[in-house]
Amino acid sequence: MHVFLWLPGWPSWTGDPGGRASWLGQMTERSDRLIVVSATEAEANHLPDGPEVVITGMGKTAAAVVVTHALAVRAASSRGLEGVEVVNLGTAGALREGLSGLFLPGSVLNHDVNADVIRAIGGDIPDRLDIAGGDHTVLASGDLFVSEEVARSRLAARADLVDMEGYAVAVACARFEVPVRLVKHVSDNADAAALDWPSLVDASARVLGSWLEDYLST
Repeated sequence: MHVFLWLPGWPSWTGDPGGRASWLGQMTERSDRLIVVSATEAEANHLPDGPEVVITGMGKTAAAVVVTHALAVRAASSRGLEGVEVVNLGTAGALREGLSGLFLPGSVLNHDVNADVIRAIGGDIPDRLDIAGGDHTVLASGDLFVSEEVARSRLAARADLVDMEGYAVAVACARFEVPVRLVKHVSDNADAAALDWPSLVDASARVLGSWLEDYLST
């Protein structure tokens, strides 16, 4: 026997049992089109069942390779990439005081590359991408785990948040022309306290899981 609980904010199907079936069908359809990307199992520990979940490992190289592989496999399958959306869920460090909670960055930059120098010698390397549907925050991605003040201050001049995978995920999606959302929860202030990340990540994972559940139901 299945028991359905109604909670505030959920659709009400009193007198309309077909409404529940339609809503559940929409959730399933969106779930089937979604690829959820997280760097670690810990960040994905509270995700709802349904969507495909891809764990990349930490850092831009791992994220780019694993996401590219996942999209290539999907593209070659009978399902293809039509309607597919990637959501990158993960933690981030705040580069400014007063930033906390959940953000959907509208821009992401690669902070590991000196793009101006490369352009000056004739190269052409993108180092920033805009993310459709994002908010006003800027995310900086790089292979440096930021936990000391010098690096934090340097990055704060260019961005609001810092992580290690977002830019790579966005680049891979752009190459496949697949839309992406970056969903980041602040776990620390990218200072010495960031070294306690293993004990902080679960609280962020619960918020990220709740966000995804809400997203699937809209």
